[in-house]
Amino acid sequence: MIDVAVIGAGISGIGAASYLTMKCPNKSFQIIESRKNIGGTWDLFKYPGIRSDSDMYTMGYSFKPWKEDKTLADGSSILRYLDETIDEYHLRDKISFNTKLTSLHWNSNEACWTLDLVTPEGEKQIKAKFVFMGTGYYNYDQGYLPDFKGSDSYKGIKIHPQHWPEDLDYENKTVAVIGSGATAATVVPAVAEKANHVYMIQRSPTYYFPVPEVNAFGAFLKKILPHSLAYKIVRTRNVWLQQTLFKHSKKNPERVKNLLLDEVRKHLPDEYVDKHFTPTYNPWDQRICALPEGDLFNAINEKRASVITGHIDSFSETGIKMESGEEIQADIIVTATGLQMQFLGGADVKVDNREINMPNTVAYKGMMYTGVPNLINSFGYINASWTLRSDLTCEFMCKLINYMDENNITHSLPDPDIKVTEDDWLNGFSSGYLMRSMHLFPKQGEKSPWRNNQNYFQDLFDIKFKKIDDGALVLRN
Repeated sequence: MIDVAVIGAGISGIGAASYLTMKCPNKSFQIIESRKNIGGTWDLFKYPGIRSDSDMYTMGYSFKPWKEDKTLADGSSILRYLDETIDEYHLRDKISFNTKLTSLHWNSNEACWTLDLVTPEGEKQIKAKFVFMGTGYYNYDQGYLPDFKGSDSYKGIKIHPQHWPEDLDYENKTVAVIGSGATAATVVPAVAEKANHVYMIQRSPTYYFPVPEVNAFGAFLKKILPHSLAYKIVRTRNVWLQQTLFKHSKKNPERVKNLLLDEVRKHLPDEYVDKHFTPTYNPWDQRICALPEGDLFNAINEKRASVITGHIDSFSETGIKMESGEEIQADIIVTATGLQMQFLGGADVKVDNREINMPNTVAYKGMMYTGVPNLINSFGYINASWTLRSDLTCEFMCKLINYMDENNITHSLPDPDIKVTEDDWLNGFSSGYLMRSMHLFPKQGEKSPWRNNQNYFQDLFDIKFKKIDDGALVLRN
Protein backbone atom coordinates (compact mmCIF):
# COMPACT_ATOMS: atom_id res chain seq x y z
CA MET A 1 0.00 0.00 0.00
CA ILE A 2 1.21 3.51 -0.82
CA ASP A 3 0.39 6.68 1.08
CA VAL A 4 -0.76 8.80 -1.88
CA ALA A 5 -1.84 7.92 -5.41
CA VAL A 6 -1.43 10.91 -7.72
CA ILE A 7 -3.60 10.59 -10.82
CA GLY A 8 -2.22 12.41 -13.86
CA ALA A 9 1.27 13.59 -14.86
CA GLY A 10 0.25 16.99 -16.15
CA ILE A 11 0.71 20.35 -14.42
CA SER A 12 -1.46 19.39 -11.43
CA GLY A 13 -0.05 15.90 -10.91
CA ILE A 14 3.59 16.93 -11.24
CA GLY A 15 2.89 19.83 -8.89
CA ALA A 16 1.29 17.48 -6.33
CA ALA A 17 4.25 15.08 -6.46
CA SER A 18 6.68 17.99 -6.03
CA TYR A 19 4.77 19.27 -3.00
CA LEU A 20 4.70 15.79 -1.46
CA THR A 21 8.47 15.57 -1.92
CA MET A 22 8.96 18.95 -0.25
CA LYS A 23 6.36 18.91 2.51
CA CYS A 24 5.64 15.22 3.18
CA PRO A 25 9.08 13.67 2.60
CA ASN A 26 8.27 10.48 4.50
CA LYS A 27 5.19 9.66 2.43
CA SER A 28 5.28 7.14 -0.41
CA PHE A 29 3.47 8.05 -3.62
CA GLN A 30 2.98 6.92 -7.20
CA ILE A 31 1.92 8.96 -10.24
CA ILE A 32 -0.61 7.18 -12.49
CA GLU A 33 -0.63 8.50 -16.06
CA SER A 34 -2.94 7.15 -18.76
CA ARG A 35 -0.81 8.47 -21.62
CA LYS A 36 2.70 7.50 -22.68
CA ASN A 37 4.20 10.92 -21.93
CA ILE A 38 4.06 13.58 -19.25
CA GLY A 39 2.42 16.94 -19.82
CA GLY A 40 -1.30 16.27 -20.09
CA THR A 41 -2.75 19.08 -22.19
CA TRP A 42 0.67 20.14 -23.44
CA ASP A 43 1.48 16.69 -24.76
CA LEU A 44 -2.01 16.00 -26.16
CA PHE A 45 -2.54 19.07 -28.34
CA LYS A 46 -0.34 19.29 -31.44
CA TYR A 47 -2.06 22.03 -33.42
CA PRO A 48 0.01 24.91 -34.86
CA GLY A 49 0.88 27.66 -32.42
CA ILE A 50 -0.21 25.71 -29.31
CA ARG A 51 0.57 27.96 -26.34
CA SER A 52 -0.62 28.97 -22.91
CA ASP A 53 -3.55 31.36 -22.65
CA SER A 54 -2.30 32.64 -19.27
CA ASP A 55 0.96 34.43 -18.50
CA MET A 56 3.72 32.09 -17.37
CA TYR A 57 4.48 34.03 -14.20
CA THR A 58 1.14 32.80 -12.88
CA MET A 59 0.92 29.57 -14.85
CA GLY A 60 4.31 28.46 -13.57
CA TYR A 61 4.58 26.84 -10.15
CA SER A 62 5.02 29.04 -7.09
CA PHE A 63 8.10 26.98 -6.12
CA LYS A 64 9.81 26.98 -9.53
CA PRO A 65 10.46 30.29 -11.32
CA TRP A 66 9.68 30.55 -15.01
CA LYS A 67 13.00 31.68 -16.49
CA GLU A 68 12.15 32.29 -20.15
CA ASP A 69 11.14 35.74 -21.36
CA LYS A 70 7.94 34.96 -23.23
CA THR A 71 4.72 36.06 -21.54
CA LEU A 72 2.68 33.31 -23.23
CA ALA A 73 4.74 30.16 -23.73
CA ASP A 74 4.47 27.63 -26.54
CA GLY A 75 3.65 24.02 -25.76
CA SER A 76 7.20 22.71 -26.17
CA SER A 77 8.55 25.30 -23.70
CA ILE A 78 5.94 24.27 -21.13
CA LEU A 79 6.87 20.60 -21.60
CA ARG A 80 10.54 21.47 -21.01
CA TYR A 81 9.55 23.30 -17.82
CA LEU A 82 7.62 20.25 -16.59
CA ASP A 83 10.51 17.93 -17.52
CA GLU A 84 12.87 20.12 -15.49
CA THR A 85 10.50 19.94 -12.52
CA ILE A 86 10.40 16.13 -12.73
CA ASP A 87 14.20 15.94 -12.75
CA GLU A 88 14.67 18.49 -9.97
CA TYR A 89 12.32 16.58 -7.65
CA HIS A 90 13.39 13.09 -8.82
CA LEU A 91 9.91 12.09 -9.93
CA ARG A 92 10.56 10.15 -13.13
CA ASP A 93 10.79 6.74 -11.46
CA LYS A 94 7.52 7.48 -9.64
CA ILE A 95 5.45 7.63 -12.85
CA SER A 96 3.50 4.66 -14.22
CA PHE A 97 2.75 5.46 -17.89
CA ASN A 98 0.01 3.93 -20.06
CA THR A 99 -1.94 3.22 -16.88
CA LYS A 100 -5.56 4.33 -16.81
CA LEU A 101 -7.65 4.67 -13.65
CA THR A 102 -11.15 3.30 -14.21
CA SER A 103 -12.60 3.23 -10.68
CA LEU A 104 -11.88 3.91 -7.02
CA HIS A 105 -13.37 2.06 -4.07
CA TRP A 106 -12.96 3.28 -0.46
CA ASN A 107 -13.05 0.74 2.34
CA SER A 108 -13.63 2.34 5.75
CA ASN A 109 -12.46 -0.73 7.69
CA GLU A 110 -9.11 -0.72 5.91
CA ALA A 111 -9.03 3.12 5.71
CA CYS A 112 -7.78 3.05 2.14
CA TRP A 113 -8.72 3.31 -1.53
CA THR A 114 -8.49 0.44 -4.00
CA LEU A 115 -7.72 1.75 -7.48
CA ASP A 116 -8.69 -0.31 -10.52
CA LEU A 117 -6.18 0.27 -13.31
CA VAL A 118 -5.85 -0.79 -16.94
CA THR A 119 -2.29 -1.30 -18.17
CA PRO A 120 -0.73 -2.79 -21.35
CA GLU A 121 -0.18 -5.97 -19.32
CA GLY A 122 -3.82 -6.13 -18.26
CA GLU A 123 -5.92 -5.02 -15.30
CA LYS A 124 -4.35 -4.47 -11.89
CA GLN A 125 -5.12 -2.91 -8.53
CA ILE A 126 -3.20 -0.79 -6.07
CA LYS A 127 -4.15 0.49 -2.64
CA ALA A 128 -3.57 4.00 -1.33
CA LYS A 129 -4.45 5.83 1.86
CA PHE A 130 -5.05 9.08 -0.03
CA VAL A 131 -5.85 10.01 -3.63
CA PHE A 132 -4.99 13.23 -5.44
CA MET A 133 -6.86 13.71 -8.72
CA GLY A 134 -4.89 15.78 -11.23
CA THR A 135 -6.82 14.70 -14.31
CA GLY A 136 -8.01 18.12 -15.48
CA TYR A 137 -11.59 18.76 -16.53
CA TYR A 138 -12.03 17.43 -20.06
CA ASN A 139 -12.16 14.15 -21.92
CA TYR A 140 -8.77 13.41 -23.49
CA ASP A 141 -10.26 10.90 -25.92
CA GLN A 142 -12.62 13.24 -27.76
CA GLY A 143 -13.48 16.90 -28.09
CA TYR A 144 -16.91 18.46 -28.53
CA LEU A 145 -18.30 18.43 -32.05
CA PRO A 146 -21.76 19.86 -32.86
CA ASP A 147 -23.94 17.95 -35.29
CA PHE A 148 -23.48 20.10 -38.38
CA LYS A 149 -26.02 19.38 -41.10
CA GLY A 150 -24.42 17.73 -44.11
CA SER A 151 -21.01 17.32 -42.47
CA ASP A 152 -20.60 13.87 -44.06
CA SER A 153 -20.95 15.37 -47.52
CA TYR A 154 -17.81 17.49 -47.18
CA LYS A 155 -15.04 16.09 -49.43
CA GLY A 156 -12.10 17.98 -47.95
CA ILE A 157 -10.07 17.40 -44.78
CA LYS A 158 -12.01 17.87 -41.54
CA ILE A 159 -10.19 17.82 -38.18
CA HIS A 160 -10.70 18.71 -34.54
CA PRO A 161 -7.72 20.47 -32.86
CA GLN A 162 -7.68 17.78 -30.17
CA HIS A 163 -6.70 15.27 -32.88
CA TRP A 164 -4.49 17.39 -35.13
CA PRO A 165 -2.40 15.28 -37.55
CA GLU A 166 1.22 16.31 -37.08
CA ASP A 167 1.88 15.77 -40.81
CA LEU A 168 -1.05 17.91 -42.00
CA ASP A 169 -0.03 20.01 -45.01
CA TYR A 170 -1.97 23.29 -45.10
CA GLU A 171 0.54 25.33 -47.11
CA ASN A 172 -1.22 27.37 -49.82
CA LYS A 173 -4.56 25.84 -48.80
CA THR A 174 -7.76 27.64 -47.87
CA VAL A 175 -8.67 26.81 -44.27
CA ALA A 176 -11.92 27.45 -42.40
CA VAL A 177 -11.67 27.42 -38.60
CA ILE A 178 -15.01 27.12 -36.78
CA GLY A 179 -14.84 28.78 -33.36
CA SER A 180 -13.65 31.93 -31.66
CA GLY A 181 -12.20 30.78 -28.34
CA ALA A 182 -8.57 30.46 -27.29
CA THR A 183 -7.90 27.49 -29.59
CA ALA A 184 -9.29 29.20 -32.69
CA ALA A 185 -7.46 32.43 -31.82
CA THR A 186 -4.23 30.43 -31.68
CA VAL A 187 -4.77 28.27 -34.76
CA VAL A 188 -5.87 31.06 -37.14
CA PRO A 189 -2.74 33.28 -37.06
CA ALA A 190 -0.40 30.28 -36.90
CA VAL A 191 -1.96 28.54 -39.91
CA ALA A 192 -2.25 31.85 -41.77
CA GLU A 193 1.54 32.07 -41.93
CA LYS A 194 1.57 29.31 -44.60
CA ALA A 195 -2.01 28.94 -45.81
CA ASN A 196 -3.48 30.74 -48.79
CA HIS A 197 -6.18 32.20 -46.55
CA VAL A 198 -7.84 31.36 -43.22
CA TYR A 199 -11.47 32.09 -42.35
CA MET A 200 -12.46 32.23 -38.70
CA ILE A 201 -16.17 31.39 -38.62
CA GLN A 202 -17.78 32.37 -35.34
CA ARG A 203 -21.34 32.21 -34.12
CA SER A 204 -20.73 35.23 -31.88
CA PRO A 205 -17.73 37.44 -30.98
CA THR A 206 -15.27 36.92 -28.14
CA TYR A 207 -13.27 39.38 -26.04
CA TYR A 208 -9.59 39.54 -26.96
CA PHE A 209 -6.71 41.41 -25.41
CA PRO A 210 -3.26 41.82 -26.99
CA VAL A 211 -0.31 41.22 -24.67
CA PRO A 212 3.40 41.90 -25.28
CA GLU A 213 5.53 38.90 -26.17
CA VAL A 214 7.93 39.75 -23.34
CA ASN A 215 6.93 40.96 -19.88
CA ALA A 216 9.01 44.14 -19.70
CA PHE A 217 8.58 44.52 -15.95
CA GLY A 218 9.73 40.95 -15.38
CA ALA A 219 12.68 41.30 -17.75
CA PHE A 220 13.79 44.45 -15.90
CA LEU A 221 13.52 42.85 -12.45
CA LYS A 222 15.51 39.81 -13.58
CA LYS A 223 18.41 42.13 -14.45
CA ILE A 224 18.60 43.63 -10.96
CA LEU A 225 17.24 40.89 -8.67
CA PRO A 226 17.71 37.15 -8.23
CA HIS A 227 15.37 35.23 -10.56
CA SER A 228 13.41 33.68 -7.71
CA LEU A 229 12.66 37.05 -6.11
CA ALA A 230 11.82 38.72 -9.45
CA TYR A 231 9.48 35.81 -10.25
CA LYS A 232 7.62 36.16 -6.95
CA ILE A 233 7.19 39.91 -7.38
CA VAL A 234 5.88 39.67 -10.96
CA ARG A 235 3.70 36.67 -10.09
CA THR A 236 2.04 38.59 -7.22
CA ARG A 237 1.61 41.66 -9.39
CA ASN A 238 0.05 39.69 -12.24
CA VAL A 239 -2.34 37.86 -9.92
CA TRP A 240 -3.42 41.20 -8.47
CA LEU A 241 -3.99 42.60 -11.98
CA GLN A 242 -6.04 39.53 -12.97
CA GLN A 243 -8.18 39.67 -9.86
CA THR A 244 -8.66 43.44 -10.15
CA LEU A 245 -9.83 43.17 -13.76
CA PHE A 246 -12.23 40.38 -12.83
CA LYS A 247 -13.62 42.35 -9.88
CA HIS A 248 -14.14 45.49 -11.99
CA SER A 249 -15.71 43.41 -14.76
CA LYS A 250 -18.40 42.31 -12.32
CA LYS A 251 -18.90 45.76 -10.77
CA ASN A 252 -18.59 47.95 -13.89
CA PRO A 253 -19.05 45.62 -16.89
CA GLU A 254 -19.83 48.39 -19.37
CA ARG A 255 -16.73 50.35 -18.48
CA VAL A 256 -14.45 47.30 -18.75
CA LYS A 257 -16.14 46.34 -22.02
CA ASN A 258 -15.37 49.77 -23.49
CA LEU A 259 -11.76 49.55 -22.31
CA LEU A 260 -11.30 46.17 -23.97
CA LEU A 261 -12.96 47.24 -27.21
CA ASP A 262 -10.95 50.47 -27.32
CA GLU A 263 -7.82 48.35 -27.26
CA VAL A 264 -9.09 46.27 -30.20
CA ARG A 265 -9.95 49.45 -32.11
CA LYS A 266 -6.26 50.38 -32.03
CA HIS A 267 -5.67 47.41 -34.32
CA LEU A 268 -8.80 47.08 -36.48
CA PRO A 269 -11.31 49.43 -38.17
CA ASP A 270 -14.33 50.44 -36.10
CA GLU A 271 -16.84 48.76 -38.40
CA TYR A 272 -14.88 45.49 -38.24
CA VAL A 273 -14.77 45.66 -34.45
CA ASP A 274 -18.50 46.45 -34.24
CA LYS A 275 -19.39 43.47 -36.41
CA HIS A 276 -16.88 40.81 -35.41
CA PHE A 277 -15.31 41.74 -32.07
CA THR A 278 -18.12 43.14 -29.92
CA PRO A 279 -19.59 40.36 -27.76
CA THR A 280 -23.16 40.41 -26.50
CA TYR A 281 -22.11 39.20 -23.03
CA ASN A 282 -20.15 41.05 -20.35
CA PRO A 283 -16.39 40.69 -19.81
CA TRP A 284 -15.47 37.61 -17.78
CA ASP A 285 -18.85 35.95 -18.23
CA GLN A 286 -16.50 33.93 -20.41
CA ARG A 287 -12.70 33.88 -20.49
CA ILE A 288 -10.92 36.77 -22.17
CA CYS A 289 -8.48 35.50 -24.82
CA ALA A 290 -4.95 36.84 -24.75
CA LEU A 291 -3.24 37.47 -28.10
CA PRO A 292 0.59 37.65 -28.16
CA GLU A 293 1.47 40.91 -29.90
CA GLY A 294 -2.10 40.95 -31.29
CA ASP A 295 -1.19 38.19 -33.77
CA LEU A 296 -4.80 37.52 -34.80
CA PHE A 297 -5.34 41.20 -35.57
CA ASN A 298 -2.09 41.28 -37.58
CA ALA A 299 -3.21 38.33 -39.72
CA ILE A 300 -6.49 40.11 -40.46
CA ASN A 301 -4.80 43.39 -41.35
CA GLU A 302 -2.38 41.59 -43.66
CA LYS A 303 -5.36 39.93 -45.44
CA ARG A 304 -4.10 36.48 -44.52
CA ALA A 305 -7.18 35.87 -42.38
CA SER A 306 -10.73 37.16 -42.11
CA VAL A 307 -13.66 36.73 -39.73
CA ILE A 308 -17.18 35.65 -40.64
CA THR A 309 -19.82 36.07 -37.95
CA GLY A 310 -23.10 34.20 -38.20
CA HIS A 311 -24.75 30.81 -37.93
CA ILE A 312 -23.72 27.85 -40.05
CA ASP A 313 -26.53 26.38 -42.13
CA SER A 314 -24.75 23.27 -43.39
CA PHE A 315 -21.63 21.75 -44.86
CA SER A 316 -21.36 21.26 -48.60
CA GLU A 317 -19.00 19.12 -50.65
CA THR A 318 -16.56 22.01 -50.92
CA GLY A 319 -17.02 24.02 -47.76
CA ILE A 320 -19.55 25.70 -45.48
CA LYS A 321 -22.88 27.40 -46.17
CA MET A 322 -23.94 30.16 -43.80
CA GLU A 323 -27.56 30.98 -42.93
CA SER A 324 -26.93 34.37 -44.55
CA GLY A 325 -26.47 32.59 -47.88
CA GLU A 326 -22.71 33.16 -47.97
CA GLU A 327 -20.62 30.14 -48.96
CA ILE A 328 -17.03 29.57 -47.83
CA GLN A 329 -14.93 27.28 -49.99
CA ALA A 330 -12.28 25.47 -47.97
CA ASP A 331 -9.71 22.73 -48.53
CA ILE A 332 -9.56 22.08 -44.77
CA ILE A 333 -12.16 22.63 -42.06
CA VAL A 334 -10.97 22.87 -38.45
CA THR A 335 -13.73 22.37 -35.88
CA ALA A 336 -12.37 24.34 -32.91
CA THR A 337 -15.72 23.87 -31.22
CA GLY A 338 -14.59 23.15 -27.69
CA LEU A 339 -13.93 20.47 -25.15
CA GLN A 340 -15.98 17.58 -23.86
CA MET A 341 -15.86 17.95 -20.10
CA GLN A 342 -15.75 15.15 -17.56
CA PHE A 343 -15.21 14.94 -13.81
CA LEU A 344 -12.45 13.02 -12.00
CA GLY A 345 -11.14 11.74 -15.31
CA GLY A 346 -14.33 9.76 -15.84
CA ALA A 347 -13.51 7.31 -13.02
CA ASP A 348 -16.31 5.64 -11.04
CA VAL A 349 -16.26 6.23 -7.28
CA LYS A 350 -17.57 3.92 -4.56
CA VAL A 351 -17.48 4.33 -0.80
CA ASP A 352 -18.08 1.13 1.19
CA ASN A 353 -19.78 -0.50 -1.82
CA ARG A 354 -22.06 2.50 -2.33
CA GLU A 355 -21.79 4.25 -5.70
CA ILE A 356 -21.18 7.97 -5.36
CA ASN A 357 -23.04 10.22 -7.77
CA MET A 358 -20.68 13.19 -7.83
CA PRO A 359 -23.30 15.76 -8.96
CA ASN A 360 -25.15 15.02 -5.71
CA THR A 361 -22.15 15.86 -3.54
CA VAL A 362 -21.25 19.32 -2.22
CA ALA A 363 -17.77 20.72 -2.82
CA TYR A 364 -15.57 21.76 0.12
CA LYS A 365 -13.03 24.47 -0.76
CA GLY A 366 -13.64 23.43 -4.38
CA MET A 367 -11.44 20.36 -3.89
CA MET A 368 -13.09 17.78 -1.58
CA TYR A 369 -16.61 16.34 -1.70
CA THR A 370 -19.19 15.34 0.87
CA GLY A 371 -19.25 11.65 1.63
CA VAL A 372 -15.94 11.00 -0.15
CA PRO A 373 -13.00 10.41 2.26
CA ASN A 374 -9.31 11.15 1.70
CA LEU A 375 -9.67 12.43 -1.85
CA ILE A 376 -8.63 15.81 -3.20
CA ASN A 377 -9.30 17.01 -6.74
CA SER A 378 -7.37 19.78 -8.46
CA PHE A 379 -9.62 22.09 -10.45
CA GLY A 380 -8.03 25.38 -11.49
CA TYR A 381 -9.46 28.84 -11.85
CA ILE A 382 -11.65 29.86 -14.75
CA ASN A 383 -10.80 33.56 -14.33
CA ALA A 384 -7.04 33.13 -13.85
CA SER A 385 -4.22 30.67 -14.42
CA TRP A 386 -4.98 27.02 -13.71
CA THR A 387 -1.76 26.55 -11.74
CA LEU A 388 -2.59 29.22 -9.17
CA ARG A 389 -5.34 27.08 -7.70
CA SER A 390 -3.54 23.83 -8.37
CA ASP A 391 -0.66 25.08 -6.21
CA LEU A 392 -3.03 25.95 -3.36
CA THR A 393 -4.78 22.58 -3.67
CA CYS A 394 -1.44 20.74 -3.40
CA GLU A 395 -0.44 22.83 -0.41
CA PHE A 396 -3.73 22.07 1.34
CA MET A 397 -3.32 18.35 0.63
CA CYS A 398 0.08 18.29 2.33
CA LYS A 399 -1.20 20.34 5.25
CA LEU A 400 -4.13 17.94 5.71
CA ILE A 401 -1.98 14.79 5.43
CA ASN A 402 0.51 16.09 7.99
CA TYR A 403 -2.31 17.09 10.37
CA MET A 404 -3.85 13.63 10.06
CA ASP A 405 -0.48 12.04 10.87
CA GLU A 406 0.12 14.24 13.89
CA ASN A 407 -3.33 13.49 15.30
CA ASN A 408 -3.57 9.79 14.43
CA ILE A 409 -6.47 10.42 11.99
CA THR A 410 -7.23 7.97 9.19
CA HIS A 411 -10.43 9.46 7.70
CA SER A 412 -11.04 13.03 6.52
CA LEU A 413 -14.15 14.01 4.66
CA PRO A 414 -16.48 16.98 4.38
CA ASP A 415 -19.91 15.90 5.54
CA PRO A 416 -21.91 18.84 6.89
CA ASP A 417 -25.54 19.71 7.35
CA ILE A 418 -25.56 22.46 4.75
CA LYS A 419 -28.01 24.35 2.61
CA VAL A 420 -27.23 23.85 -1.07
CA THR A 421 -27.68 26.76 -3.48
CA GLU A 422 -28.99 26.71 -7.03
CA ASP A 423 -25.75 28.28 -8.28
CA ASP A 424 -23.74 26.14 -10.64
CA TRP A 425 -20.30 25.05 -9.50
CA LEU A 426 -18.49 27.72 -11.55
CA ASN A 427 -20.68 30.64 -10.52
CA GLY A 428 -22.35 31.47 -13.79
CA PHE A 429 -19.57 31.38 -16.38
CA SER A 430 -21.43 31.13 -19.67
CA SER A 431 -18.86 29.45 -21.95
CA GLY A 432 -20.56 26.75 -24.00
CA TYR A 433 -18.23 23.93 -22.98
CA LEU A 434 -18.97 24.73 -19.32
CA MET A 435 -22.72 25.17 -19.64
CA ARG A 436 -23.05 21.87 -21.52
CA SER A 437 -21.49 19.96 -18.64
CA MET A 438 -22.44 21.59 -15.34
CA HIS A 439 -24.83 18.73 -14.61
CA LEU A 440 -21.75 16.51 -14.15
CA PHE A 441 -20.25 18.64 -11.38
CA PRO A 442 -20.85 18.90 -7.62
CA LYS A 443 -23.10 21.44 -5.97
CA GLN A 444 -22.01 24.24 -3.68
CA GLY A 445 -23.31 25.93 -0.52
CA GLU A 446 -24.16 29.47 0.44
CA LYS A 447 -20.89 30.46 2.08
CA SER A 448 -17.25 29.49 2.61
CA PRO A 449 -15.87 26.82 2.75
CA TRP A 450 -18.70 25.48 0.59
CA ARG A 451 -18.22 28.01 -2.21
CA ASN A 452 -16.00 27.39 -5.21
CA ASN A 453 -14.31 30.78 -5.03
CA GLN A 454 -12.83 32.38 -8.11
CA ASN A 455 -10.65 34.51 -5.83
CA TYR A 456 -7.00 33.60 -5.43
CA PHE A 457 -6.24 35.86 -2.47
CA GLN A 458 -9.23 34.61 -0.49
CA ASP A 459 -8.25 31.00 -1.20
CA LEU A 460 -4.62 31.75 -0.31
CA PHE A 461 -5.67 33.14 3.08
CA ASP A 462 -8.06 30.26 3.77
CA ILE A 463 -5.51 27.55 2.98
CA LYS A 464 -2.48 29.12 4.63
CA PHE A 465 -4.04 30.51 7.78
CA LYS A 466 -7.30 28.73 8.58
CA LYS A 467 -7.05 25.58 10.68
CA ILE A 468 -7.72 22.12 9.29
CA ASP A 469 -10.19 21.22 12.04
CA ASP A 470 -12.66 23.92 10.99
CA GLY A 471 -15.88 22.12 11.93
CA ALA A 472 -16.68 21.40 8.29
CA LEU A 473 -14.28 18.48 7.89
CA VAL A 474 -15.08 15.26 9.72
CA LEU A 475 -11.76 13.94 11.06
CA ARG A 476 -11.69 10.55 12.75
CA ASN A 477 -9.79 7.33 13.26
